[in-house]
Amino acid sequence: MTPLHRFLEESAARRGDHVAIVAPSGRSIAYAELDRLADRVRDRLVAVGVGRGDRVGLFVHKSIDTIAAIFGILKAGAAYVPVDASAPAARGAFILDDCGVKACFVEGAAAQALADELAQKGASPRLFEIETPDDGSSLARCLDRCDASEGPAATRRSAEVGPDDLAYVLYTSGSTGKPKGVVLSQRNATCFVDWCSDVLEPREDDRFSSHAPFHFDLSILDIYTAIKHGATLVLIDEEVGKRPGELAAWIERTGITIWYSAPSILTMLVQHGELANRDHSQVRIVCFAGEVFPVVHLRSLKQLWPGKRYLNLYGPTETNVCTWYEIPAVVPEDRKDPYPIGPVCAHLRAIVVDPDGREVARGSEGELCIAGPSVLERYWNLEEQTAKAFLPDRTDDRWYRTGDLVREDADHGYIYMGRRDRMVKKRGYRVELGEIEACLYQHPEILEAAVVALPDEAAGVLIRAHISTKNGEKLSLIKLKKFCSERIPVYMVPDGFSFHALLPKTSTDKVDYQRLKSSA
Repeated sequence: MTPLHRFLEESAARRGDHVAIVAPSGRSIAYAELDRLADRVRDRLVAVGVGRGDRVGLFVHKSIDTIAAIFGILKAGAAYVPVDASAPAARGAFILDDCGVKACFVEGAAAQALADELAQKGASPRLFEIETPDDGSSLARCLDRCDASEGPAATRRSAEVGPDDLAYVLYTSGSTGKPKGVVLSQRNATCFVDWCSDVLEPREDDRFSSHAPFHFDLSILDIYTAIKHGATLVLIDEEVGKRPGELAAWIERTGITIWYSAPSILTMLVQHGELANRDHSQVRIVCFAGEVFPVVHLRSLKQLWPGKRYLNLYGPTETNVCTWYEIPAVVPEDRKDPYPIGPVCAHLRAIVVDPDGREVARGSEGELCIAGPSVLERYWNLEEQTAKAFLPDRTDDRWYRTGDLVREDADHGYIYMGRRDRMVKKRGYRVELGEIEACLYQHPEILEAAVVALPDEAAGVLIRAHISTKNGEKLSLIKLKKFCSERIPVYMVPDGFSFHALLPKTSTDKVDYQRLKSSA
């Protein structure tokens, strides 16, 4: 097994002068320089006591500085814990405290707010402030300040880590109302990157898009497959990534050859990106994951971007990609159903089970379960949830229960049928509706809250919150959205609100979610 940080070291030795990363500003850094900057991060972290198995937080927007910090953390033998830098500082502080980070790299604009929130929790990790993340120079200045105040850090060797050592912890929306940390090891990551290498067959002149934020599991393919093969990773500004016209121009200008995003982004490009007016002939592989791609928009994209490979990748954060399906060259005009999620990846195994955990006959609907080297180690500090996440009483392997309902087709692998719980995907992000409800219940005027997801062609789903208030009066929608945005990420804030005298109940006095869905 080649540890993740060795990908950078080997590419730097082989292609030191080649551009490794292009920042959203257009500035870039070569492999040798990126490796030296990551070494400085490693040395400073070791100097402050960070070692093998420790966790180090990242509360920084996507930048060359962030990539250098990630590889420096890995070189120190630690695991990185990326946090959504656009989310409220309180949420970031919860994650960093929950994971017990020993240090954290934080963006200058958010440094004081995060420090205050951590202090309220009694947490005091060493904070490294990166003033204005961009081309790596802010991180270098941060390290210069440390050298000046504490003395230069001794040069170290990169840590010797094994397959079971932690690589990163990705926090996802939790049904209990609090984010939960998915613990992923070096083995989990490297076997996935090896699979990506086999399927994508990257070239050194490839330019990978980096659309997903680094706290999202799609970023693992972008970062490590590009770095492993000495290719170039091009970081997309988060705001540009939401504006189809600018994004289409950016793809043309930067010469992207391998694209990866949620289908909703590609749908947005099809509908509003004026792709017919752009030259995207250099794109050769289009990967998408995280939600269902409506066939009507997929067909349109293939007509606008012909002659490319289209890969439908499926898998939760707990496994990364675990099944995949290559879309045929021609999407028939009469096809209405989404394409399958395909057969299981070569390094994994899959079974389909009924609610009691018994395997079902091929063609019958059931829950997809995955086993193999990319399946998560555990949830952080959640032993009970970890136990529930795997099939009990199986001695042949650890079978992770995805919560997704599928049926197996003899010719095309697995066909996605839906979810068995209250988790949905919105623009590729995993959203537990229960976490939104828990947020709403913190509002002093709310008596009852129930959140439902409704299908939407453009966004995949729309989230609507149904509310009853203590005094029976409606609340300001602007203030409600502001209240939510201060506690949960923007993508989880409900798209709409409905007010009721009391929420409808079933015969067992539980909230009647089906009635709420039908009334929306």
